[in-house]
Amino acid sequence: MSDDQRLTVTDRTRHRRLREQGSTARADLDAVLRAGFVCHLGVVTDGVPMVVPTVYGTDGDTLYLHGSVASRSLRADPAAVVCVTVTHVDGLVMSRSLFEHGVNYRSALVYGVPRRVTAGDDAAELLHGLRVLSEQSAPGQWDYARRPNAKELAATTLLALPLTEASVKIRTGPPEDADSPDGALGLWAGVLPLTTVWGAPEPDPALPPGHPVPDHIAAREATGLS
Repeated sequence: MSDDQRLTVTDRTRHRRLREQGSTARADLDAVLRAGFVCHLGVVTDGVPMVVPTVYGTDGDTLYLHGSVASRSLRADPAAVVCVTVTHVDGLVMSRSLFEHGVNYRSALVYGVPRRVTAGDDAAELLHGLRVLSEQSAPGQWDYARRPNAKELAATTLLALPLTEASVKIRTGPPEDADSPDGALGLWAGVLPLTTVWGAPEPDPALPPGHPVPDHIAAREATGLS
């Protein structure tokens, strides 16, 4: 993929507010999606909007996610558009006035009509999609733990959403009111950073003695989400 590839701008993804924070770089979309593994899925079910958290993983031009709520809705309306959002908070922007306070963040919206991936004719893709989800949240776990059996696969449905319609916004840096009249107030202003770091692995109390923490899990201690 070219580093200068751009996202196609649609009426839904056009940046109307805070345009300076918007990005159409496909690389920025990929970076936001790679940095997490929990998204919020917005879908209309029985005429009522619902937004539910679920896990996801990306593979090239496809976003795979668990979505039982959307799966029910799509059976009734296979052409229904969903909206997936991913947000990372990097800090609070503490300005001299409350009006100018803000958040340093990275976010992405993805719109589209997802495909339901099941254990029927899509068995190979279902396994692939589950591996993508597992490796995005816990790299190395797919090859360590027991993989899904036929019964478990039959009870599992993934959604596959193309990354063809998306919007990205990113805010970085200090407050922007230093040159305003509030700059003379004599108040502290700056950024309160926020980072997420993995803690020490906590073994299952039912685990017998003599089971060391696997290397791929132990290696994540004290590392952060990018």
